[in-house]
Amino acid sequence: MRILCIGDVVSRIGRNMLFQYVDELKYQKSIDLVIANGENATHGRGLARNAYNEIMRSGVDGITLGNHTWGAKDVIDIMKYEGNVIRPANFSKACPGKGSMILKSKSGISVGIINLIGRTYMEPCDSPFDAALSEIDELKKHTNIILVDFHAEATSEKQSMGRFLDGKVSAVFGTHTHVQTADETIFKNGTGFICDLGMTGPIESILGMSQKIIIDRFLTSMPQKFEIAEGKGQFCGCIFEIDEKTGKCINVERIFIREK
Repeated sequence: MRILCIGDVVSRIGRNMLFQYVDELKYQKSIDLVIANGENATHGRGLARNAYNEIMRSGVDGITLGNHTWGAKDVIDIMKYEGNVIRPANFSKACPGKGSMILKSKSGISVGIINLIGRTYMEPCDSPFDAALSEIDELKKHTNIILVDFHAEATSEKQSMGRFLDGKVSAVFGTHTHVQTADETIFKNGTGFICDLGMTGPIESILGMSQKIIIDRFLTSMPQKFEIAEGKGQFCGCIFEIDEKTGKCINVERIFIREK
């Protein structure tokens, strides 16, 4: 089976890119399931109900989150009433929501998705490594196809997670840094990996934000109110092809599309 994983969807431009390319990629690449990171989908911070609805209408099957999980208050009800949105599993157990989910592909195959968040240069949280093993133990009771969205800052932490989970899950992909990496690979025990899927959002930006505001912040060291960039969009992600019997990754294809 082939699973399309889409990097951080930023604002309306990112959501528009989903409408433009998800169905096309499903058709062209024979995609069975689509996962997107939606923590920046509402004005660059959080997932509100209207953004959730749009992402679902675009053809996405499930949404993962990250450090901006609580950026829109709607997300608590979304996670309560919808079964296809998860937040990092290594958040406090007192937090609303769940850290993993099982989705069905169009052919009826169960796929486990785990969301984790890193600890390097991020807000305090529990160990993502311990949380990963706990979630895997539960999901393995239902499926041997498991993908992990590791929402983390440090490349070394992402690579460490990929190596740590090699052979335990089908694929590990990084999100959060908004810049697609060119290190897609399959580790020796059959786990597909990429450090960062990249950003689905405005091209003429700095990580989705207005260029001038970010540059001024570096020039002056003064606080700036972030604003979403405008203009044309880009679509970033990765397709993991998984052997349905073994749960191992057999191919990884990086996707990077820019509007002209």
